[in-house]
Formats: sequence, C-alpha cells, structure tokens
Amino acid sequence: MSGSSPGTEPATDVSISGSPGSRSDDGKRVLLAKPRGYCAGVDRAVVTVEKALEKYGPPVYVRKEIVHNRHVVDTLRERGVIFVDETSEVPEGALVVFSAHGVSPAVHAEAEERGLRTIDATCPLVTKVHKEVNRFARDDYDIMLIGHAGHEEVEGTSGEAPEHVQLVDTADDVDKVTVRDPSKVVWLSQTTLSVDETMERVDQLKERFPGLADPPSDDICYATSNRQVAVKAMAAECDLVLVVGSTNSSNSRRLVEVALQAGARDAHLIDYADQVDENWLDGVRTVGVTSGASVPDVLVMQLLDWLAERGWTGVEEVTTANEKISFALPREIRKDADGTPSGVR
Repeated sequence: MSGSSPGTEPATDVSISGSPGSRSDDGKRVLLAKPRGYCAGVDRAVVTVEKALEKYGPPVYVRKEIVHNRHVVDTLRERGVIFVDETSEVPEGALVVFSAHGVSPAVHAEAEERGLRTIDATCPLVTKVHKEVNRFARDDYDIMLIGHAGHEEVEGTSGEAPEHVQLVDTADDVDKVTVRDPSKVVWLSQTTLSVDETMERVDQLKERFPGLADPPSDDICYATSNRQVAVKAMAAECDLVLVVGSTNSSNSRRLVEVALQAGARDAHLIDYADQVDENWLDGVRTVGVTSGASVPDVLVMQLLDWLAERGWTGVEEVTTANEKISFALPREIRKDADGTPSGVR
C-alpha cells in the first residue's frame, strides 16, 4: 500500500508548527496531530442526516449509528433522529438513512419490500470495496476479506457476495480459510483497519496462497492511513497519547494501538476530556493528541482546554498531510439544477 491518496497532499517532511516558546517553563507541551478528526465520508454522512432533518422534518430513522461517535449520535438523537438496529424496526413508509458503513443488498431489498423511503449515506470509499467484491465474484474468485467480525462495514461488504467472501480477522482465520482454485484468490479489506495489521494478514495469506491477488487500489481509506501516519510521526516523543474517539470506532481504536507500537509510553481512548484520568498525567511532559475520523474537532478543542488548565498550554501541530478530498451529498437530497429538491427513493 503506497502512493498518495486522492485529494491528499503528502508533506515531504513532517511539519511541526507552534509559537516560539510555546513549551511551558516546566517542559510541558502538547503535540497535536494533523490530519485528525472528520474525514470526507463522515462529514458527508452527518451532513446528509442534518439535511434530511431540515428537508423532511423529524423523525428521521437511521439504521445503525450514522458514524461511530457517541457525541455525534447523541446530538442527532436530540434533534429527532431515531437510531434502529434493523430496517424492520422502521415504520412502513417512513424515511430511513443508511449509515456511512454501508449495507448489504439484502437490506436494500428489505427496505424496498416495506415501502421505506431511503437515503444511502454509505461512504464512497466503502462503496468502492463493494464494487470490488462484485467484480471479483463475477470472475468467480474466492475473496479474503480482512476485517473485524461483527463490524457493520464487514457485514455490508460480505453481503454483496456471501458465497464468495471469507472473513479473515485473526491469524487463526488465515489457517482456516479454504479456496477452490489457489490461482483465483484475492484479498480486500475493511477501510478502517491499521495498515500494518492489514499487511501482516496479507503476508500470512500469501504464505498459504502465493498467487494471492491484490485489490486494484488501496482499500484502507486515505483518512485512516493519514491519521495513523500522523500519530507515528509524533508518538516516540510522547509520554502519553490521548485519542479522542468512541470505543466502537475501529479507526479510533487502531490509533491507540499505532501510538503504542510507534513508541508512545502510554495511550488511551476517550470520548470527552472529563474521561481523562489525572493519574495518567503523572510524570508526563509531552502529551500527543489526535482524534478518529468520526470525531468533530470541538471535542479535541475541549481536550486542549482541559490540558491547558493543568499546565499543558503550549500546542505544536504535527502535520504529515493536507487533506483536500470531499464527496458530493447523496443524490436523494441534492437539489436539482433548477433548485427543486430531488425525490427520496
């Protein structure tokens, strides 16, 4: 997995910005990762739900969490969004939004059978993996999907061609998979995994299947990769890394793992600043701060304020890439050229 991500300008060198003398007298400082927080897919999904509320009024139903972030979900719930686990929980004829993680064809079919109005907020990068599954299934490949069991994205991706897809989560799974023709095996992956973890599984699969084909392009999304690179760039200097994100966010959990693997002495995942255990700060001079791809930056700013109150007033931004990618909103809520709203399916 190499090369620049679409819409991303890689920094030729790691850039560290901060005001001169920003480190406090006792050496306390904060290294703030950039990029961090919202990716284009998350921004698109959240704005989609907000626009649906504005256009059609509450209640708007959302299957699963629109994105894996407690603050975002709670805020939308207060505005009239009803989150459900299954499409069957949505009243017939009501409006339902499919989350950024994507759904299987069976879910689309069920919604149609029940006469639901739907808006699909699946991240375009997840949709790309769905299309790859269909392409390789048509060519009768056995597809090794590297991902975490039970994750909504994995369920939606597998559902595109369940008879062709086998999930590879752990090293043990590599030993268990079976294929019909070793010359027709390909690997794909969940978009929010650790790049290093994914390639470890790929190497293990290639030991069993030397002819294993690679996906036509990287499946790990640009934002997941960029956030991991930024954490790696600062981790070795950090006594503590704080990752703002929710426990059900795969990419946020991976940032904690990446920080520790890259040399941070300690790292923790938190939803809010008040979840920081002050004991974590004992003997700490440099705190690294970042956030998962589904986290609004207001939560990071609150954490920086919390740290400043305790003496970590100097903030230096560690920049490893500049993201410029954006995605159009789903066609169901975009306005037509003449200004009339598009119809909801």
